[in-house]
Amino acid sequence: MKLPFFLASRFVAGEDLSATLPVVRDLNENGLHVALDVLGEHVHDRDVAASARDTYIDLVHTLARSSPDGRRNRISIKLSMMGQLIDEDFCLRNLRMLLDEAEDQDVFVRLDMEGSDLTQSTLDLFEAVYPDYPNHVGPVLQAMLKRTEGDVDRMCELGASVRLCKGAYAEAEAIAYQNMDVIRARFTDYMERLLDHTTYSGIATHDDQLIDATKRYAQNNDVSPADFEFQMLYGLRPETQQDMAEAGYNMLVYVPYGTEWFPYFSRRLREKKENVLFVLKNVLLKS
Repeated sequence: MKLPFFLASRFVAGEDLSATLPVVRDLNENGLHVALDVLGEHVHDRDVAASARDTYIDLVHTLARSSPDGRRNRISIKLSMMGQLIDEDFCLRNLRMLLDEAEDQDVFVRLDMEGSDLTQSTLDLFEAVYPDYPNHVGPVLQAMLKRTEGDVDRMCELGASVRLCKGAYAEAEAIAYQNMDVIRARFTDYMERLLDHTTYSGIATHDDQLIDATKRYAQNNDVSPADFEFQMLYGLRPETQQDMAEAGYNMLVYVPYGTEWFPYFSRRLREKKENVLFVLKNVLLKS
């Protein structure tokens, strides 16, 4: 049974790009930057992976044409959509084709991080392309993974732009911290290192403790608000996003769209009971 899209409409901007671009325009007009993500993952067919590559390339050109001056709009991609699970060399060729266009159009490409089974592969592919596109590609690191300390050290050594998040995937205790206080402590440590040693990294969190810790560290260590950004998900804390932009911080909104929205939607529901209550309320209103 196909679930109706309205269930996910708080977290997903639309089922196609034409429905999503007005959302991007509104966010930009309110002083917010945007990262567009075409939803989908775990592709096992070469033709489907090539089609995803071409969709990303078209999206790069669309953003280059439509983004207003002063907005750091970009795309966020999952390498598993471009053949990562089929053949890494095939995926690498697709990624280079995309980055050639992104560099030409001056659009940044964020490599989303998926489950821990793909972490090393994703970082290997990133390091394969980073020397050729240092200003147009960067990875995501998840604070909950125990390996991330070493990965942060490596990104600091490279000076690469990183999106730091807690992590939304269910992972085993052997490889991931389970206690939220520990995850917050790891996130704070990694945030400080990234602000000190990398170029325009993104601090991706809705957690007030981590937002406040980032602001304090930046203020106390002469890190300009122009040198990093906060990031939040579309549909979560929009008033806070607006307030932070008006306070002079770079605020980026991660905006997903597409028909393959159910896995993303499910992760949002697992994160907070308030998200479940919001969806149930809307089901009752439309029933």
